[in-house]
Amino acid sequence: MSGEGYLWLKALHVIAIISWMAGLLYLPRLFVYHAEAKAGSETSELFKVMERRLMKAIMLPAAAVAWGAGLTLAVVGGLFADGWFHVKLSLVILMTVSHYMMGRWRADFAADRNTRPQRFFRIANEVPTLLMIVIVVLVVLKPF
Repeated sequence: MSGEGYLWLKALHVIAIISWMAGLLYLPRLFVYHAEAKAGSETSELFKVMERRLMKAIMLPAAAVAWGAGLTLAVVGGLFADGWFHVKLSLVILMTVSHYMMGRWRADFAADRNTRPQRFFRIANEVPTLLMIVIVVLVVLKPF
């Protein structure tokens, strides 16, 4: 891959990460408010639409592009030999698990079977933030 092609792919990866993170930070926030809405109410139904659109139209495509571009960059850049990259990849896997869990919670809300309190989602909202901080530090500093 040419130097310019690599940079374009890296730009695409960063754009996808920003989009994915926006969803990972916003969806649990919607859950906080949705948890307080009465099942079947107009407000609850609006949250269902917002959550579904965020997951299906933004988060899933962004995650797929982030993974595809990221793995391509890792192969082309020979990053699998670097220790920091193994830790980063492990954290990205945890981020993906977090995404998957949000999908399960969204399905619970969609079926009006959420039993988790608002506080649960406030705490869950911090997980992607903490993972993101460590991932960015690893990518920028490449400490080992």
